[in-house]
Amino acid sequence: MQLNEQRVDIRKRMRNLRRNLCAEAQEHAAKSLCINISQVTNLTFGSRIGGYLSNDGEPSLDFIFKEMWSKKATPYLPIIHPFSGQHLLFQEYEKNSPMKANRYAILEPELNCSHICPVAELDVVLTPLVAFDSQGNRLGMGGGYYDRTFAQIPTQATKKPVLIGVAHQCQEVDSLPVASWDVPLDYIVTPERIYCPNR
Repeated sequence: MQLNEQRVDIRKRMRNLRRNLCAEAQEHAAKSLCINISQVTNLTFGSRIGGYLSNDGEPSLDFIFKEMWSKKATPYLPIIHPFSGQHLLFQEYEKNSPMKANRYAILEPELNCSHICPVAELDVVLTPLVAFDSQGNRLGMGGGYYDRTFAQIPTQATKKPVLIGVAHQCQEVDSLPVASWDVPLDYIVTPERIYCPNR
């Protein structure tokens, strides 16, 4: 089986697994993830943390966002770049942020250039994923938005965001077929475990 066929097959299986989780399992996962993410993320005043709004069975970050707001950390959500359409911008997310659906019917903040944070200046990015392995490899939905965005961070930058993949435990595979453009993660956090592959 070719690399692309392997990845398509894994995506199909893992998306079905996470979609089939019941509401009770999803809520339990969200609460447990809040605890585990807090162990590897400094949710303090002024910290800038990229997140996402859950879709297609992804684990919810709602409890993490509430924790950020209570501690005066600043959450940011991804927006598909309005001009290139191939990269993500990260815009501040407030409780009352005006939202709109993007081309994938996923809610994102209405563009406000004064509230954009360059990805390299974020302290942490919590990324959704379809599948992962314990080596820190991430398989996304196939659009390449996160990989292209992370690839823009200078390799010699003195400060880089910590990249944390967020997933249900059932999304782990023994080994992912890796493509040259895939950007590895610093941590992967599930409701059950914290993986630190490069530390």
